[in-house]
Amino acid sequence: MNKPLNKMAVQATINGESTAFLCSPGQVLAEVLRDELDLIGTKIGCNTGDCGACSVLLEGRLVCSCLVLAAEVEGKSVQTVEGVADGGELHPVQQKLLEHGGLQCGICTPGVVIAAKALLEHNPDPTEEQARYWLAGNLCRCTGYDKIIRAVLDAAKTMREEAA
Repeated sequence: MNKPLNKMAVQATINGESTAFLCSPGQVLAEVLRDELDLIGTKIGCNTGDCGACSVLLEGRLVCSCLVLAAEVEGKSVQTVEGVADGGELHPVQQKLLEHGGLQCGICTPGVVIAAKALLEHNPDPTEEQARYWLAGNLCRCTGYDKIIRAVLDAAKTMREEAA
């Protein structure tokens, strides 16, 4: 006799779109985003919340999606890296990461983009120290961080100029 799958129905807003999915009670959001919703931009690095590769915004708050149960997003808003660009136009953080060479292998990049976006929404004029502190939860083994920080500070400048 087969055991029932015990799936839960969840309704959430993901990248601005109303989305419904099924998940098991212990399934984490990162798995659902990638495996059920084909939002593969969210990377799974460590599965312990240490690397930041799976960072998303949950109700505007930066979280590691490998530590959030998918069922917890019921009725909530989630933004992944796929929801950062505006159509074909890159977000300033994405554009500046390209210009400054602040990305290489790409594992950390989605989490860095989300974390940097959250930083600039919280503080549109961060110091270098503030940017380094805010992004400390995003591990990168390729860039040495300096290019990432320079890109984020340049994106902040661009965003302030566009707002003026």
